[in-house]
Amino acid sequence: MHFAVVDIETTGNGPKGQKITEISALIFDGKKVVDEFTSLINPEQNIPAFITSLTGITNAMVRNAPKFYEIAKKIAEITKDTIFVAHNVNFDYNIIQAEFKSLGFDFKRKKLCTVRLTRKIIPGLASYSLGNICTGENIPINGRHRAKGDAEATVELFKRLIERDDNFTINSFLNPKSREATLPPLLDKKVVDNLPETFGVYYFKNLAKEIIYIGKANNIKQRVISHFYDKKKKEQTMCLETANVSFTKTGSELLALLLESSEIKHNYPKFNRAQRKSGEAVGLFSYEDQKGILHLAYNRLKLAPNAIMKYYSISECRNHLEVLCKEFKLCPKYCHLQTNVAGCFDYQIKKCNGICCDKETVEIYNKRVKEAIKSVGIGAENLIIKENGRTKNEVGFALILDGIYKGIGYVTVAQSAALENPEDYQFFVEPKKDNRDVQRIISSYLKKKKLKENEK
Repeated sequence: MHFAVVDIETTGNGPKGQKITEISALIFDGKKVVDEFTSLINPEQNIPAFITSLTGITNAMVRNAPKFYEIAKKIAEITKDTIFVAHNVNFDYNIIQAEFKSLGFDFKRKKLCTVRLTRKIIPGLASYSLGNICTGENIPINGRHRAKGDAEATVELFKRLIERDDNFTINSFLNPKSREATLPPLLDKKVVDNLPETFGVYYFKNLAKEIIYIGKANNIKQRVISHFYDKKKKEQTMCLETANVSFTKTGSELLALLLESSEIKHNYPKFNRAQRKSGEAVGLFSYEDQKGILHLAYNRLKLAPNAIMKYYSISECRNHLEVLCKEFKLCPKYCHLQTNVAGCFDYQIKKCNGICCDKETVEIYNKRVKEAIKSVGIGAENLIIKENGRTKNEVGFALILDGIYKGIGYVTVAQSAALENPEDYQFFVEPKKDNRDVQRIISSYLKKKKLKENEK
């Protein structure tokens, strides 16, 4: 059995993605290095100054170096029929695989991660970075953050791991059924094995026990594992930081969506950029003018009377208004998408040929406005949405009072049968804040539910 112990240096987190600037592959038979290939690579993009200060590799050094496609065949040949070994193996492997993919070649090798192996064979270290492990093990690194220097140090570390592997850890990692090669280097496999296969919310945490990502899932274990196979740069970076995964069961997808939204806004995880906003600034409202025509308008939330829907920005509100105009054939002028104009021409919606053009009555037009308003949010009623609980003897629910989302909760089947009105559930609810996102989630759920009921 031969191992290709590999290390690469890259251009870092540039806007065009990481490209390789240097590679070293040392072929190790378990006792000694029997072959090797090391080369600088022209990444065909600029090397940032901070990368140069870290690695010492400059743009001038790689200017006349071979491009990846010129040495791809050599890399494929020297690593053929070997097991790909690296410190944080998924980082090096995924980048090399991406380079081959750009050439139309499918690069696949069995993998071993010396970070994960060290955690198993030498547990209890304060840090599992290559530098700290080598310091503790008195392994010299001749050229830190250069491909060959780091690869040589990894070979020596791997050799010592083989010698100390009394529990056949390496063989277990190579078992096809084992996920060890794909798991983040800091994450214990037992954590993943103990994840439930049910609805809920999961939390990725780093070594400092900080929540770095929150997600919802219909199958928590399956969804968590899917992150480890994702080739996107954000996912790879997140997984490298993940040291633990916790979870909360919800019993249903709706309750998982609502809890996820609330938890993201409460914890502000670094990898949940899309939903981190918490302060809504704009409100959509309606009013009737002197002619009896219903208008849709927007203003700062404090100045929007009985807001139909809340938004994080004016642009988000206007975009939604434009959607309503198109869907319900409303007049852009009476939706305040344009001002100080005689006609109702809008550069996206065009002319509506409606009420402002004297083509229909106020009553007919207002009916469509009311339909548009009804389609927005969850209305102004008291509503209890019952869902499956976390156990067979439990009912989960989402509570809306006067059109305002109050939160989620759980009661026993017997308690649910005894509660007659939505107001009765407020004593069992876990209070949550109402916002644009939960209104959207609930509104979408109610629409889908209504469609299913109409199909029956």
